[in-house]
Amino acid sequence: MLEVKNVDIMISTRYMIQSLSFTLNPGDKLAIIGEEGNGKSTLLKSLLGVCEYAVVTGSVNFHKNKVGYLEQSISEEKLTKSVLDYLFQEEENYYTKMNLLYKYLGMLQLEDSIFKQIINTLSGGEKVKVGILKLLLEENEILFLDEPTNDLDIETLEWLEQLIQNFNGPIIYVSHDETLLSRTANMILHLEQIKKKRECKHTLVKMDYDRYIKNRLHLIDRQTQISKAEKRQYNKKQGKLMQIMQSVEYQQNTISRKDPFGAKLLKKKMHSLKAQEKRLEEKPLTEYPDVEESIHFCFEPVTIPKQKVILKVDIPKLKANQTIVSRNIKFDIIGNTHLCITGKNGVGKTTLLKWIYEQLKTRKDLKVGYMPQNYEDILKDYETVLDFIASKEKKEIEKARMFLGNMNFTKAEMTGSLKDLSNGTKAKLFLIQLVLHQCDVLILDEPTRNVSPLSNPVIRKVLADFKGTIISVSHDRKFIEEVSRERYLLTKDGMVKLN
Repeated sequence: MLEVKNVDIMISTRYMIQSLSFTLNPGDKLAIIGEEGNGKSTLLKSLLGVCEYAVVTGSVNFHKNKVGYLEQSISEEKLTKSVLDYLFQEEENYYTKMNLLYKYLGMLQLEDSIFKQIINTLSGGEKVKVGILKLLLEENEILFLDEPTNDLDIETLEWLEQLIQNFNGPIIYVSHDETLLSRTANMILHLEQIKKKRECKHTLVKMDYDRYIKNRLHLIDRQTQISKAEKRQYNKKQGKLMQIMQSVEYQQNTISRKDPFGAKLLKKKMHSLKAQEKRLEEKPLTEYPDVEESIHFCFEPVTIPKQKVILKVDIPKLKANQTIVSRNIKFDIIGNTHLCITGKNGVGKTTLLKWIYEQLKTRKDLKVGYMPQNYEDILKDYETVLDFIASKEKKEIEKARMFLGNMNFTKAEMTGSLKDLSNGTKAKLFLIQLVLHQCDVLILDEPTRNVSPLSNPVIRKVLADFKGTIISVSHDRKFIEEVSRERYLLTKDGMVKLN
């Protein structure tokens, strides 16, 4: 059991969480959702007592249960360790857990040769798998998982779903994978920052993810209709009242001084009308829903002929860190296709996408945009948000600000440093840049991996409607289904077309 009572979390002068209380029992799977920067990872760290940048009050009781924590990324000091040293403390005898080790190694599709590798040389998905392996070897009774789906291949994602479903103890986790959320969560904690991120709000419900989203959309729609109806009624009553008041005021201005009784009646009537006006203004109206995930963006129309050759790929040996990860990769990218590449972790998907970008970025007949898996590959050369997406021209800066506003960036975020943004906010920033640069070829490496499940449906719809070429790598099953038109599987022996 895990008990949380009256927890407040504050960063600087801003509350991320206020008065949060809940109890988790065996079998409870609590998914934390919300937009980027709303404190999901901060909440996990705060409950575990390892958050150094927030002020946390309230109580957390683990009832002496052993708690395992999968961080969003492996800390810097551990990246130089070998996998074996990372999995086991020096004083531990790993031989006692050898059977368990090899059992999970097979389930996670890892070879035992990985033990000698340095953590920093692993692919993103391999790092996540090693982190999960460490949790399993520790035989924890409560699990805290921060983005466990990041970079995992589809087979491992499906295995992880089974792990979460079958784990006996409570699990509290953050995920952007809508398919996993739909299949595993039986409790939802939705964190929001409303009123232009000046107030925090949380919603805690004991129901599955799909039902929560359905109920939420229904309530938002109902509140929207009520708010609009009340506003129309208010405007109608106010307009009618103003007409009467103007008429009475005209009569007061024109009434003869010889009719003091009539003037007194008009004065009394005006007093009554002003009282009605005050009552009308004081009557509270249903607020229009303050929906944080209501982002808006779209690409300007682009045209690429269906038969245009974008690139003929022919790579005898694909290398990552001087290691051959795949061979004999041959396929053609033609016209306005939406192409998605999948494959097991470590097979070289990101390396291939980088290679494709290098071939296309100098083409004069194409406007190529690239969204890397590691945002810092590109962002490291820029200081501020506007530096990255706009030139110094006033018109372009104004246009950039409009797009940033449509993506729910605050004024502070628009003018602030890139390093202060969450990964999800950086992902949206790359999408804005692709729009502003009017790209007709998009090279996207896991474009939805850091974006909240509430914003992702909008992003998928916009990309699905994009008339240019999309070359992507993704393990997001909804993205693959809704956006891609051609699907390829990258293996160690080359590329296989799936449809």
